[in-house]
Amino acid sequence: MTIKDILKSNKVTFFFYDHIRRLRYDFIPMIRPVYKPIILFNFKKVLRVTRINRRSKFEKLRNIKNKHLGERCFIVATGPSLKIEDLDKLHGEITFSMNSICLAFDETDWRPTYYGIQDIGNYLEFEECIKNLDLECKFIGEPILKHTNVPNEFYIYPMNMLNHYWMHKEYNTKFSDDAFAVVYDGYTITYSLIQIAVYMGFKEIYLLGTDCNYSSDLNHHFKNYSYFDPSYSVAGLKMIHAFKVAKEYADSNNIKIYNATRGGMLEVFERVDLDTVVGKVNKDENLYSLT
Repeated sequence: MTIKDILKSNKVTFFFYDHIRRLRYDFIPMIRPVYKPIILFNFKKVLRVTRINRRSKFEKLRNIKNKHLGERCFIVATGPSLKIEDLDKLHGEITFSMNSICLAFDETDWRPTYYGIQDIGNYLEFEECIKNLDLECKFIGEPILKHTNVPNEFYIYPMNMLNHYWMHKEYNTKFSDDAFAVVYDGYTITYSLIQIAVYMGFKEIYLLGTDCNYSSDLNHHFKNYSYFDPSYSVAGLKMIHAFKVAKEYADSNNIKIYNATRGGMLEVFERVDLDTVVGKVNKDENLYSLT
């Protein structure tokens, strides 16, 4: 017996089922088109988190909640400051990376633990590499599914674009600690991965290669390629605004986010030296092995 049959079998539940159906088919179509995606997103979110709908494409995310409770991770972005030798230092660490990090794989045997992508241009650019990656989880933003089919192995996350699809005067975002319910757009995949990392239980998050510096010479990545953001002139400002929201959440929830990027424009998070952070752990492990 399906959920629909169960709801229709009782007078009380049928009342609510009927009104939900009317809301979906009668009321929502009358709403201004610009608001429909938001309303539909939230409607589906309610059905999902209340477990009325247990068959959504996001169900796999429930398996990774608090998977790394209390641990630390590195989120490796692809800004121009990133070096191949930085990646080599991250062996043994739990890492997230994204987008064009595929371009580094010919020069290092390091691979991220987790990979994320949410921009259709980047996905199409690196589709073959992404499909061939053998990782614990590959995360993909729901909007990509509107443009192409993706393999079942992906962990699809529900991405709320807020009002970022149309012009607005102020940058804005929110922060979610429940990636199964929603991941908010913060103008960068790095922001989405921070939310996913928090959902997975990480309490110490290090950002690397997060330059937030989009120069006019279009040297925006550690390895340049054909795709670039046409709104690059304000991209850094948008990201920095979003990172402030992430810091506010982190500070209120005993989560530490550090910036291990060399240089760049991101001053929201406390800066740390990558060599010191990684070296300290290696030193502590060596001392432990001698005792």
